[in-house]
Amino acid sequence: MDFNKTLIIWYSEHKRDMPWRNTKNPYYIWLSEIILQQTQITQGQPYYDAFVSKYPTVFDLANAQESDVLKLWQGLGYYSRARNLHASAKYVANELNGIFPNTYKDLLKLKGVGDYTASAIASICYNEPTAVVDGNVYRVLSRYFGIDTPINSTKGVKEFKAIATSLIDHQNPSDYNQAIMEFGAIQCKPRNPNCHTCPLNESCEALQKDRIDELPVKLKKTKVSTKYFNFIVLLSTDKQTVFQKRTNKGIWQNLYQFPLLETDEKLKTADFKKHAFIKTYFGDTPFEFSLYNNKDIVHKLSHQHLHTKFWIIEIDKLPQKSIPIADLKSYPTSILISNFIDEFFDV
Repeated sequence: MDFNKTLIIWYSEHKRDMPWRNTKNPYYIWLSEIILQQTQITQGQPYYDAFVSKYPTVFDLANAQESDVLKLWQGLGYYSRARNLHASAKYVANELNGIFPNTYKDLLKLKGVGDYTASAIASICYNEPTAVVDGNVYRVLSRYFGIDTPINSTKGVKEFKAIATSLIDHQNPSDYNQAIMEFGAIQCKPRNPNCHTCPLNESCEALQKDRIDELPVKLKKTKVSTKYFNFIVLLSTDKQTVFQKRTNKGIWQNLYQFPLLETDEKLKTADFKKHAFIKTYFGDTPFEFSLYNNKDIVHKLSHQHLHTKFWIIEIDKLPQKSIPIADLKSYPTSILISNFIDEFFDV
């Protein structure tokens, strides 16, 4: 069976109509690929539409304020993607005169662009035969060839890239790459794949050997850590609050949040005023406080679970620089903070 030709034919009949599939403009393809990293199409497409609408060219994106880019990205997660997107837009606009790199090798020089994204852009926009390998491709190849090398191991990454490269259609790498990804997304799905209608079912190793549910193989992830976040929501009599930019590297860098007290375990109400952070923050200034949520709000990230409480403090005068409560929604924040603002404040 001609593996790549079969997939291209399947793709021509079954591909979903997506806006980024109606263009070869590298700016739009790059936008779609960055937005759809670790994101389902149904969630990512509204963000793609919003970015294209607000920043129709790479120059528009390059000239934007990072805070505006982060605000538009809000709710999509993995915010380093947005920061890298903005940095690369400025590089293309200012250093390359708005002209995107047109080879796989040069695309890798863009911040936030790795093997997969460079391969996708190079093949779709410039017809360079560079094979894409994403989660969908790993699944299709692992099942079809019966490969049980862990896909998230060093050996697996090299092995699957080599196989993908050997299979690519050199005459039509654009459609082939999109075909195998789309095939994994809607035909060879993680659960309950449509094997009975699959054009590759007669030669699929996993189907023949009843190993569909076993493949692909992944090494166990690093243990997820637990953290305890206590956000201090300050409310003054003149309707001001404190909202701070998170400058440390890691999650939510450059997003805004209420002052944060991170503890090793759950902070009890009886211990709140006694905590050194609170004493240092307020000194002898009297204040009243209440707990917004008695039960922790658990915010799950890929590598850590945040057990979160919001402590409400009413005070006559704020101890540091403040902003009007009415302006809170104009700042880029995490979805955790955004949801709290929506629920607690009438803004």
